[in-house]
Amino acid sequence: MAADLLLDVTTPLGGVLLVVVGVFAGFLNTVGGGGSMLTLPVLMLLGLPADLANGTVRPSVIGHAGLGIFLFHREGKLEIGHIGPIVAPTMIGGLLGALAASQAPPRILGPILIVAMLTVAALMVIRPNALAPKGEPPLSPRDRPIAGFLALLAAGFYGGFVQAGVGLVLLLVIAGVLRHDLVRASALKLVCALMFGVVALGVYIWADQVVWLPALALALGTMIGAAFGVRFAVRVRQDVLRWVVFVCVVAISIGALLRL
Repeated sequence: MAADLLLDVTTPLGGVLLVVVGVFAGFLNTVGGGGSMLTLPVLMLLGLPADLANGTVRPSVIGHAGLGIFLFHREGKLEIGHIGPIVAPTMIGGLLGALAASQAPPRILGPILIVAMLTVAALMVIRPNALAPKGEPPLSPRDRPIAGFLALLAAGFYGGFVQAGVGLVLLLVIAGVLRHDLVRASALKLVCALMFGVVALGVYIWADQVVWLPALALALGTMIGAAFGVRFAVRVRQDVLRWVVFVCVVAISIGALLRL
């Protein structure tokens, strides 16, 4: 049972470390994506098995997404009219992905998570322009009913199953497929992350796969990071951010892989 597990992340030092990691992750998740590609393997490095780490990271997603949405809306960067058509398929996918992951054996979930993180990191290098719309007006999923729905459904499934790197996957869809600029795509991405994050968290709580002390420490850190991230979202250099995330995720994923 998750509540019976005693590990290093429950100590004061472990809590401080998770808050610090959460600040950086919350910043990355807000201005681009990939923060959970850091928090998930760090939880694994500190001793949580893959299934518990995958559930424990979820409250931090909800915390930073909720605050980021509020701040983006206050800055006038949230396109409210596009929320419904984008969120619905991601919620369906998120529920299906969380149900699948909650039933996956820990011995196979760990390698799946590592491969997924490295795949998304490689995509940032191989296809960097996929996150940069080419100046066309933004589309609603209604304008691309099949491609838009299936892409958002797949992104939601990925987020419900893995979470790590889901912000980047959502940006690939919202910016690359639906052609929103990166700032507004980041705001819409947070709405998706919040909605299917709530659904996924419910599944992981039901499966008793959330360790609450490290979860709350991460949530505090990511909310602080989100506050900084919104302030810098308009002028942050996405090319530099992609390389920073890439280097961090490769290094930490290799370390987590050695523990499997």
